Amino acid sequence: MTVSKTAEKSSEKAGDATRGRKDAAGGPPEALQLGELSEQLGYVLKRAQLKVFENFLRCMASLQLTPAQFSVLLLVEKNPGRNQTEIASTLGILRPNFVAMLDNLESRDLCARIRSTNDRRSHILVLTDKGKAVLARAKKLVATKHESRLNELLGQANREALLEMLSKIANEF
Repeated sequence: MTVSKTAEKSSEKAGDATRGRKDAAGGPPEALQLGELSEQLGYVLKRAQLKVFENFLRCMASLQLTPAQFSVLLLVEKNPGRNQTEIASTLGILRPNFVAMLDNLESRDLCARIRSTNDRRSHILVLTDKGKAVLARAKKLVATKHESRLNELLGQANREALLEMLSKIANEF
């Protein structure tokens, strides 16, 4: 498809006119109208996930843990002797991404890979003493800062209902 130079210039001028448009009172720009997008469950879930992750990262800033790293440490703690493939699969993390994450956690001395005695091709994941200490601090931060904020916002009944609905989607969709 070809576009004439005149059409391109008209389009650029129209873009310039709407870029950074302020409302009549000179305040911040008007929010975009989302239309049907605001009723798309996938879109709203993603927006909620982004907000939850942003809050998690703020709460974990002192420990420099991402939600995925926190999840890995929790699973390793709760499932001693399990291998890295099982942990990655449970969390839905692709193998190359998981290996890079483990490299990072190991370089920070939070966990270690130990060759399995049953299958020499497999590695068992264990928390180091430092990993156990960091995870204990992370759990406290998550409970007192992150999850408590979500509980305040939703209330206990809504929180439980939301967990149930999201679990249903995750397990049955």
